[in-house]
Amino acid sequence: MPAFERMVLMTGNANRPLAQHIAECVRRPLARVLVSRFRDGETQVLIEDDIRNADVFIVQPTSPPVNENLMELLVLIDAARRASAGRITAVLPYYGYSRQEKKTRGREPITAKLVANLLTTAGANRILTVDLTNPAIEGFFDIPVDHLTAAKLLATRIKELCYDEEIVLVAPDEGAVRRVDHFRRYFHREVPLAVIFKDRPRPDEVKVVGLVGDVTGKTAVLVDDIISTGGTLTAAAEEVQKRGATRILAAVTHPVLAEGAAERLAETSIERILITDTIYTPELPPLFEVVTLAPLLGEVLNRIHFGISVSELMRNNVPL
Repeated sequence: MPAFERMVLMTGNANRPLAQHIAECVRRPLARVLVSRFRDGETQVLIEDDIRNADVFIVQPTSPPVNENLMELLVLIDAARRASAGRITAVLPYYGYSRQEKKTRGREPITAKLVANLLTTAGANRILTVDLTNPAIEGFFDIPVDHLTAAKLLATRIKELCYDEEIVLVAPDEGAVRRVDHFRRYFHREVPLAVIFKDRPRPDEVKVVGLVGDVTGKTAVLVDDIISTGGTLTAAAEEVQKRGATRILAAVTHPVLAEGAAERLAETSIERILITDTIYTPELPPLFEVVTLAPLLGEVLNRIHFGISVSELMRNNVPL
């Protein structure tokens, strides 16, 4: 028997299409929730359905505009807690501020930890998220965290696009090496790995200083967790093309896509960029292809609700 008789799904304004798709996957309607603004800009939330003792899942990535969407999530959690929800799971397909998870200079904040504190204080009992920049962020919470990966879904689509081609997986910087090494576990055959070394002379400026690995005559697949300005992918694409790659693809979980990034990437030699729907991206150039995470998230929500192991699902999710 489940710990709670009812599952209730609700969402803010950050990514309603994903929340609706998840609701369809679990065959439950989204709860009626009004999320609006007072005239002075403050967030207003009104839950119109009875959620007393319910197992509540709030789908709200803290994507740009990050502060606005984060505040919506916190107010939604507080409203659910005050409406006597039995348990509250905050579903953050994208965890904003995840790149500020450590101090690199004196007198800097660790904002990822601050966000963890805010979510817990607001009343979240559990966190569900996807492809954190640093898995150590899980340790910032004193409540259960389910950390999922989009790697299998993205790798499956790459294999469809590169059937029988000789591919090489490319880490666009040193920080992505572990992620790319995990990504290649989803391929039947042994896939080589290449690593690009870069420097940032100034913020938002990327300079490639070297590449380790052979991409000549191969399909190069750039793998990363976030596209923000597009500078890293652009520089990586230029480098692997210069080194003789015959085809260039990319697989990235979170399409943050700062202003001008999509258009900039459309002018590169990258043939296709696979992204997921952790962040709502209504209008994109044909270069981008969206791989939905809704069925995976729906399966995990069901497992949490019915008390079935989530880690078992993730273990069975490797390799194909």
